[in-house]
Amino acid sequence: MSSSAKPSAQVRKRDDVYVKRTATRLWQELPAADNAYITAQSRCHGYDLMQLMQKRSFVDVLYLLFRGELPTADEASLLEALMVAFINPGPRHPATRAAMNAGIGKTDPGLILPIALTTLSGKHNGAGSLEEGMRFLRQQQRKPAQDTARQLLTTIEWPAEGDCNIAPGFGSHYSGIDNMSQQIAGHLLQMPAAGTALSWGQQFARALAEEGMGWLTTGIVAAVLTDLGFQPRAAAGIYQIISAPGLFAHGVELANKPMTAMPFIADEDYQIEYEK
Repeated sequence: MSSSAKPSAQVRKRDDVYVKRTATRLWQELPAADNAYITAQSRCHGYDLMQLMQKRSFVDVLYLLFRGELPTADEASLLEALMVAFINPGPRHPATRAAMNAGIGKTDPGLILPIALTTLSGKHNGAGSLEEGMRFLRQQQRKPAQDTARQLLTTIEWPAEGDCNIAPGFGSHYSGIDNMSQQIAGHLLQMPAAGTALSWGQQFARALAEEGMGWLTTGIVAAVLTDLGFQPRAAAGIYQIISAPGLFAHGVELANKPMTAMPFIADEDYQIEYEK
C-alpha cells in the first residue's frame, strides 16, 4: 500500500434505539377477555366505532381519522361537497384511461383501482402535486394574490407547447381555462367553512384569467384541505380516496366488454421516426 493512499472510512456504530412495539394514536382495539387477538371494541381517536356507525357519516369519520377530532357541521359539509365534486376525474383523465384499459384488458378487478391510482399519483393534474400545492397556498395566502400573479408571470418560462402550470394547482387546461373547476371553486367559496386558502386562490385565479389560466382541480383540493387543517403530507392520499370511486366505476364498466369496445389506433396514424 502506497503512502499516498487514503485511509478507509471509519465504521460507525448506529445508536438507534427501536421501540418494542408499534404504537398508534389513531385507533385502539380492546381485546376480548378470552382471546387477545380478537377485537371486542374499536375506538377511533377515542370514539367508539359502533357509536360512530350509528351517529356519524363517512365524511365525519374520514375527517376524524386525519384530524383527530370530529368536524363541525360546516366543515363536514365543505369536505363532502369537495368529495362529490371530484368523485370522478372524468374519462379524459389519464388515470381514468388507465382504469378503462385495465378493465377492457380483463385485469383482475382487484387490481383495476391500484393501476388507476398509480397513474393518478403523477404530478400532471394528479395527486403528486397536492402537497406542493398546499405548501404554496400556505406560503402565499398572506400576500396579495395579484402581486404573486404578477411576479410569477414575469419570471415563468412559457412552454413551447402544451399547458402552462404557473403554480401548483393553477394553470391552463387543454390550452384554456378549466371552466368546470372555476364553477366548483365558486360554489365552495359560498360555503360557511370556506377559508383563506380558497379565497386567496380565487383572487389568484382571476389575476391569471387574462393569460388563459386559472384554477385546476388539484388547486381546489389543496385549498379546501388547507382550510380544513389537513397536513400537506396527507393530501395526495386523500385526493386518491376522493377520486377512487369514479376511477373504479369506469374500469368495471368495461370489464365484461370485448376489446373492440375501446378504440384502436390505425396503422396510418402511427408515426415512426428513424435515426439518420
